[in-house]
Amino acid sequence: MGALGLAAAWAWRQPFLETPRMLWRISRMEPASALPSPVDGVIARRIADTFGAPRGRTRTHAGVDIFAPRGTPVRSATPGVVTSIRDGGLGGRQVWVLGPGRERYYHAHLQGWADGLHEGQSVLPGTLLGYVGDSGNARGTPTHLHYGIYGAAGARNPLPALRAGTEQEGLEH
Repeated sequence: MGALGLAAAWAWRQPFLETPRMLWRISRMEPASALPSPVDGVIARRIADTFGAPRGRTRTHAGVDIFAPRGTPVRSATPGVVTSIRDGGLGGRQVWVLGPGRERYYHAHLQGWADGLHEGQSVLPGTLLGYVGDSGNARGTPTHLHYGIYGAAGARNPLPALRAGTEQEGLEH
């Protein structure tokens, strides 16, 4: 390996290239078929399948609501890159993570975000993103995380992957 190759190998391992390394990694992965729950202490069998349920006259529910006490930690279920942290619209305080298979993971109605969380940050499964709340159009409802997964074909129901992830971990008794 020449000097240029050694320099490139050295650079690729440096912290300043963490995000490009993660983007490369997730671009080569298939969409997740099994996911751990993104909400601490909540197992998949406690999550109702509300995907596709009517929401008003013009839209349907494009995810699942994971109910938990206010302030319960919300974690990334996949490796990925935080692409957006925002406060507004229906989702209120929200975090978007680009994950395996170039799918986007939507975490909405948060009470707040993890300290230091920033756009462009690489995350691993279990990385703290924020805390369960009732922001956005959920204000005044029981606190929950709205969890959605969006791919090239639009939204997909996250519940089958959450159930498969729980079974793989042996958490269901």
